[in-house]
Amino acid sequence: MNNNKQVSDWYENSYKTSGLDAQRRYPNEEFCRFMGRNFFSIPQEKRQDIKVLETGCGSGANLWMIAREGFSSYGIDLSAEAIDLCKKMLESYGVSADLSVQDMMKLSFPDQTFHAIADVFSSYCLSKDQHLTFLMDVYKKLKNGGLFFSYFPSKASGAFQFPGKSTFIDQDTLSSISRADSPFCGQDYPFRFSHHREYEADLEKIGFEIQYSEKVSRTYNTHKELFEFVVVEARKI
Repeated sequence: MNNNKQVSDWYENSYKTSGLDAQRRYPNEEFCRFMGRNFFSIPQEKRQDIKVLETGCGSGANLWMIAREGFSSYGIDLSAEAIDLCKKMLESYGVSADLSVQDMMKLSFPDQTFHAIADVFSSYCLSKDQHLTFLMDVYKKLKNGGLFFSYFPSKASGAFQFPGKSTFIDQDTLSSISRADSPFCGQDYPFRFSHHREYEADLEKIGFEIQYSEKVSRTYNTHKELFEFVVVEARKI
């Protein structure tokens, strides 16, 4: 099965079954910090000139925050059901965004459109080669000096190091998250992890300059298991 179809089918079913409860309803903390570092000092009356795209926006937990803060907001997702739910989420907060069903590897926007593009735990479903294609397209769609933000699963995570019955598609990617006590168990599609140095190298190869790179983690199962994320901010130069 095509990876994109496998992912879109999984999320279509998840959103149809659980609606807005399929995902968190509030924005990712690290993404809030990214916006705070770079954009919240902009006066309210000038924020509409700043265009921010979220790839894999899901039901809109991050996007409503961008819109409520007054920025021109754009969101894409493979799942039509997600986009419908995102519209409802935004309407509930009295805001709007430009939303569309799209493949994140084929962004249908003119080059140099966005001041910022965010990937919050979404591009991990892409293979290594697909992810490089995605990053190259992100680079094209950003304005000169624009920023890319990514929140991506780290190889330090127990889910990667102790995969249970899941198989390795390649050195970075599990076939799914199947171990019953693993965080994100039930994600039945390819799930890729990265080391922060590997991710930084991929970005620099394309032409980005790393502005910020950290790791954040939390424990599960009463401190027994770690799940870690790479948090990267890169500027188009």
